[in-house]
Amino acid sequence: MKKTEFRMMLCTASLLLLTAIFTAPASAQLDAPPARIGGPGPQIPSPPCLTLRGIWLGGSASCTPSTHRDWLAEISHWRTERRIYIGYDPSRYELPQLQWAQHSFIQPQMMVHDRYFYDPVAGKYTVDRYLDDLEKRYGGIDAVLVWAVYPNAGIDDRNQHDMARSMPGGVEGLKQMVADFHRRGVKVLFPMMMWDQGTRDPETDWPTAIAEFMKQIDADGINGDTQDGVPLAFSLAAEKVGHPLAFEPENGPADEGLAWNVLTWGQYQYTFVPTVDKYRWLEPRHQVNIQGRWDRDKTNALQYAFFNGEGWESWENVWGIWNGVTPRDGEATRRVATIERAVSPFFASQGWEPLYPMLRYGVFSSRWPLADRTLWTIVNRNEYNVEGSQMTAPYKQGMRYFDLYHGVELIPEIKGDQAVLSFPTESHGYGAIFATSGELDPKLRELMEKMKAMTAKPLSSFSHEWHALPQQLIEIPPSPRAASAPEGMIRIDGGDYLFRVQGMEIEGSNDVGVDVQYPWEDSPRRFHEHPMQMQPIYMDKYPVTNAEFKKFLDATHYQPKDSLNFLKDWKGSSYPDGWANKPVTWVSIEDAREYAKWAGKRLPHEWEWQYAAQGNDGRSFPWGNCDWLPTSRGAGPASCASDKNAPAPIPDKGRTMLPPSDVDAHPHGASPFGVMDMVGNVWQWTDEYVDDHTRAAIVRGGNHYQPQGSIWYFPEAYKNEQHGKLLLMAPSYDRSGTLGFRCVKDAQ
Repeated sequence: MKKTEFRMMLCTASLLLLTAIFTAPASAQLDAPPARIGGPGPQIPSPPCLTLRGIWLGGSASCTPSTHRDWLAEISHWRTERRIYIGYDPSRYELPQLQWAQHSFIQPQMMVHDRYFYDPVAGKYTVDRYLDDLEKRYGGIDAVLVWAVYPNAGIDDRNQHDMARSMPGGVEGLKQMVADFHRRGVKVLFPMMMWDQGTRDPETDWPTAIAEFMKQIDADGINGDTQDGVPLAFSLAAEKVGHPLAFEPENGPADEGLAWNVLTWGQYQYTFVPTVDKYRWLEPRHQVNIQGRWDRDKTNALQYAFFNGEGWESWENVWGIWNGVTPRDGEATRRVATIERAVSPFFASQGWEPLYPMLRYGVFSSRWPLADRTLWTIVNRNEYNVEGSQMTAPYKQGMRYFDLYHGVELIPEIKGDQAVLSFPTESHGYGAIFATSGELDPKLRELMEKMKAMTAKPLSSFSHEWHALPQQLIEIPPSPRAASAPEGMIRIDGGDYLFRVQGMEIEGSNDVGVDVQYPWEDSPRRFHEHPMQMQPIYMDKYPVTNAEFKKFLDATHYQPKDSLNFLKDWKGSSYPDGWANKPVTWVSIEDAREYAKWAGKRLPHEWEWQYAAQGNDGRSFPWGNCDWLPTSRGAGPASCASDKNAPAPIPDKGRTMLPPSDVDAHPHGASPFGVMDMVGNVWQWTDEYVDDHTRAAIVRGGNHYQPQGSIWYFPEAYKNEQHGKLLLMAPSYDRSGTLGFRCVKDAQ
């Protein structure tokens, strides 16, 4: 055999082998039975023939006339069988108190720290301002999830309900705030955190505590944070007190739980072909709000929501990190929500037909029949506009077809008993078709007029560019300058300093927008480094004590306008016996500034605090590099002295927070400049940052209290190159039993 012939045969054999290797799995997949419907996750897969597959993967299977019919029959059979298996009871969907959930399409998770929601200067809730902003930007909302707990929870022993009760006005303030939302037609949910088992015990079972509190403030529902379904006990407790609640777990419940979880979040894996939400397929009256907190492009969420006839969690303020809706996504939200609200009864149709056959590739629809009328919701998943004939619909004499999205009546092309409908859908856009044999009712005529005006401009004319929200540092006015060290203060000489620090937020990775934006930076970010020329200052050797703060009160008769939680651990007008030399706590940043002003001082900038703690040798802690926590408590290999001579307090980890140590109880904790009690006793106020939606303070030094049992509690920042970011709302909420302050004074 010639060498050339042998090489030819070898190449041919190799090609056949590679073809077998790469096409066998593809062929097997095409021939395999459909994916198990009831598997993990809330999504029912589509027929494989709808997914384009490359030739190198065996190519795509062709959809035949029976493909959709067989797939629909299979998932319908599964639904019937599954309802029998789980003993499905739909009665809670028929409760008048919970039926609002079925047409609650747009629901933001609202941080109580949002500046549009509360005005700390005026000292009042600004619900109308908050709602007017959302109405302007994306068409308004149907419900709101009011979030008062994480990420601040765990800074002290206030439990999840204590945090909510710390909001301005306490319980009465909450009741009025909820009433303000109700006045605008918006339902109100609060979260439940069953991971919160390390803070104060509620002294009753949680189902009862939640039911009674929500009844007290007239809230409408509960979001089960991190929960795979909210247990039935919580629904039963709410019904027992005569105040049924709509429960909404973050993650998908077992199918049985659908009977009492009338809402869920949808946390989807997106594919080109939309998937069917399993929970809505089992119970079309069930409402889902799709959640993708970190997604900067909301197209997938909005298209899946429209396809499934469900809602969207319009979450922008993510733990104080602004992930705003772009103008295009805002306009798409307005259009989707406007249609969904007008046709909401159709989405409860037991005859829902997902993936109704369409004529054009990449355009998908759901059919929603109701009596003698039919609605189709349509999404174009393509990156290009699609025009011309797009679908066929059953035709009989007198049937009329309306393009609800564009607000026009369609002229069908009749082919036997089918009407061919032609209309445009723009790239990554939406459509809605309505068929009826009669006149449109007034509500739909009004919808047509709205949509015609709304869609006069294409979505492509709105910007889809995402921007981080810039932050500003709140100025700290200089203090009167001192020529020598005032009593109780230590001189911190100036000099060159490399300021390096990172935020300790639990979530957000290193995305732009996380943490804060220093004046020399062009955006917020987690990691910071900047060479600085430090000016000389004088710093309090110890944090301000209860005795020192009482002198201020006696001299000024200071009383904050928002006095809830002010000096909460004092008894009347004075601190408890034996507490004179403990750091004052339960003071807001505003309270601390007033003290500093009276004393002729000011609060330190964060970099001043860190320089005083670290000096120029890069040490990890004020006293050096050894960790004061014994190995059994989680320390690194280099441990400091024993508990007796420890440079900082050993953390207390019980559910009830113990008092802080005296400020001079740990003399081995001195910084290079001799500043004491900087780490591990109480957090200390420094700088405040603000953007259009959020205020936050940088707190330094960590504290002595470490609630146990969850990773979600406010993280400690014991090391010199770590800081905490505490979201601010109002003095009553911001005050904490582990948060104090020390002052500085500018030097001549």
